[in-house]
Amino acid sequence: MKKTILNTVLFSALIAATSLFAQNPEPGKIEAWVTNPDRSALFERQSESVSFSAKERGWGGKIIVDDSQKLQSIDGFGFALTGGSAELMMKMSPAERKKLIQEVFAADEKNIGVSYIRLSIGSSDLNSFVYSYDDLPDGETDMELKKFDLYQDFKDVIPVMKEILAVNPKIKILGSPWSAPKWMKVSNDVRGGALKPECYDVYAHYLVKYIQAMKHEGITIDAVTVQNEPLNSRNTPSMPWLPNEQRDFIKNNLGPALQAAGLQTKIILFDHNLDRIDFPLTTLRDPEAAKYVDGTGFHHYGGDMSAMTTLHTARPDKNLYFTEQMVVEKPGSPNIEIAAQVKRLIIGTTRNWSRNVILWNLAADPLNDPHTNNGGCSMCQGAVTIDGDKVSRNLAYYVIAHASKLVRPGSVRIASTTKGDLSVLVNDDEERDGSIRVSTIENNDVLPNVAFKTPEGKTVLIVANDSYSVSSFRIQYNGEFASFQLKPGAVGTYVW
Repeated sequence: MKKTILNTVLFSALIAATSLFAQNPEPGKIEAWVTNPDRSALFERQSESVSFSAKERGWGGKIIVDDSQKLQSIDGFGFALTGGSAELMMKMSPAERKKLIQEVFAADEKNIGVSYIRLSIGSSDLNSFVYSYDDLPDGETDMELKKFDLYQDFKDVIPVMKEILAVNPKIKILGSPWSAPKWMKVSNDVRGGALKPECYDVYAHYLVKYIQAMKHEGITIDAVTVQNEPLNSRNTPSMPWLPNEQRDFIKNNLGPALQAAGLQTKIILFDHNLDRIDFPLTTLRDPEAAKYVDGTGFHHYGGDMSAMTTLHTARPDKNLYFTEQMVVEKPGSPNIEIAAQVKRLIIGTTRNWSRNVILWNLAADPLNDPHTNNGGCSMCQGAVTIDGDKVSRNLAYYVIAHASKLVRPGSVRIASTTKGDLSVLVNDDEERDGSIRVSTIENNDVLPNVAFKTPEGKTVLIVANDSYSVSSFRIQYNGEFASFQLKPGAVGTYVW
């Protein structure tokens, strides 16, 4: 059934929003932040703000923003702080590292306010080498975890996280394991190989000890996924896990272990591609397992974003998260292909009920290092490229910036017109003075967009022009109107 959003020319006053940043426009005016594909503007605040008007002017598709229809809450937008990212940051001079952390994580006038971080539990494929927190010589085991130690993280991830928390103490942190220690696996190998059934309980306590150890360092892990990409055995490290096996692990081991430890850390299912929603549904069909689960995380290396809406329809009581996506561009390219990525990874994810967006890999060097051998990603460009103390910003940086700066944690997605929606036209009747005529129209020329209401009462609208021509469009809000243009391939974030 198509939605119908009321498009009425009522002269209702625009509700003034309070300012989040000092440079914000006066109430009733719209501030625009734009990225153009030719890089003439890169998430740049436009010098002139546009006022709403009770009179409808301009042309082009109309985006009707309706804040009476409130949808999911937003937890934040950000990147994975891989071990490799942290390693490069620790090699920077303290002053330049501080500047980078301030730019990325501070929520103020000058910076982009990233609000969500993903950490690997142990190494990921974007570390210089593979490690766990309980590595042993071949043939040894440690069922009581007496040798558990965050030793490697103390060298890079933990000090960087402490500097980030000094800038943004409320940042959300997700932990994801790539593999259990190899002595817990049937293959005794960091790449592939399932978890031994007799090690289910000790591995659950391994994850609990990680959360507790990080908490001891002042780093609160808000949520954990059970396994990064459980259907991918080609990474180094990696660990495959079948749906029914992961269901039993959550029900019998991880859920009870977190509960017994008094931890509030959320459990997030799957952490893999959108083409396999059967995987999380296997766990959610079991009430004893489902009671421990907060929701499901997805990547988009396969499948369609609409799968999240399908899962939401099946289990509206469970949350949805977007936990990883690699976004790369050719270094030195004169153009930035931002519209397609914002359409997919900001608009597409949140319109399909995701509470967050985490892109892959905050930082890499100019060669996309570091990464592991024989299964580490050699093409995984960082959101920023770090070359000593020199920092350059890439496509992923600007994709996240268009949401993270202004759509703050605690914001709520609200309704806005999308392609195919019906709207109601209310016009003066030419023949009968004082009367009106009413008709409906199907919106087929509306640019991809998503809208939010922030905790401060501001409205934020993100629009991507994925067409090949300059597009004019109109915003309607509370019976008033404003007109804008975007270049082909451009993105705008509008706030009032």
